[in-house]
Amino acid sequence: MLRQLLTASVQCAREWGTMNGTHILISLGGYVDVDKYRYVYFVLLLMLYVLILCCNCTIICLIWIHRNLHEPMYIFIAALSLNSLLFSTAIYPKLILDVLSHRQSVSHSACMLQYLIFYSLAGSDFLLLSAMAFDRYVSICRPLHYAATMSTTSVAIFLAVAWFLPACHVLVATVISAKQKMCRFVLAGIFCNNSIQKLHCVKPMFLTVWGLFVLTNITLIPVLFILFTYIKIFLATYHSCGEVRKKAAETCLPHLMVLISFSCLCGFDVIIARLESDLSKTVRLIMSLQIVVYNPLFNPIIYGVKMKEIWKFFNKAFIGEKSIQEFQQLTAFFWVVRYAFPEKTRYENGDVTTVRTTG
Repeated sequence: MLRQLLTASVQCAREWGTMNGTHILISLGGYVDVDKYRYVYFVLLLMLYVLILCCNCTIICLIWIHRNLHEPMYIFIAALSLNSLLFSTAIYPKLILDVLSHRQSVSHSACMLQYLIFYSLAGSDFLLLSAMAFDRYVSICRPLHYAATMSTTSVAIFLAVAWFLPACHVLVATVISAKQKMCRFVLAGIFCNNSIQKLHCVKPMFLTVWGLFVLTNITLIPVLFILFTYIKIFLATYHSCGEVRKKAAETCLPHLMVLISFSCLCGFDVIIARLESDLSKTVRLIMSLQIVVYNPLFNPIIYGVKMKEIWKFFNKAFIGEKSIQEFQQLTAFFWVVRYAFPEKTRYENGDVTTVRTTG
């Protein structure tokens, strides 16, 4: 009798927690051999988090300090780096704590907050990439209208729309999802994404329709717009001189690289959510890690290396002009010596011998 009473009490408590969504603990079942590789996970995640913080903070600081980089394109790059910082801060500290804990779990409310931040920032990245594509289109195809079109007010509007529009869209889905009754409490992942909908007892049709609406508004339309603008840019520069084509390639290639990688990662997220039962645990873990590693870590590296102005200021800040000049002088001296004393190769008894001539 007492056992039945306790069982009923636990069941009632679970039902109540399910209804108000506050006292539920969701187990994260996406880790592989976490007890065996606990410290490997810890070191790897901590190193990645520190690298992401350093790389993105470097890009933001360089753009903030140098007035020559206070242009719309670089402001959008700084906004992307800020998104990467927020995204990583919403994911990595929890991952690090989970691998050090004996039980990997998250509260329902914290899970929904992570869900909101994850998809809001993802949508924001697509809209920022769209703004950057529009900036390149106006700069290359309509240079006389650039100053009027990409004014400070226009940039502020683009930033506001990129940050608040996805957040409002995802907030609706988050509120609806948070109110759903849960019948399962084990999430097949290492953080909260669309897979949480598989824990609901019943998935409402409105949530599915709204999800498609959000996907179209903040993902599909921006991608089509970006592709359209870059096609226009390439067509406009095709008949131009080589210098114009080179400049267009230098500024557009990093954006396309980021767009392709980010679109692939979003595709990974969809695959994880839709084909959860068809993927092994190891494959799901690898794909989940790719989502939280590639974009935040490689974006600042791509922009830092490929964007000539950012790379120039990076060299000045961290290497120094004197060191760069000394390296250039050393390289020039090496080539002078190489041409002044050419090498001749002779063969003796089957052995190759290099002789340096003097004149």
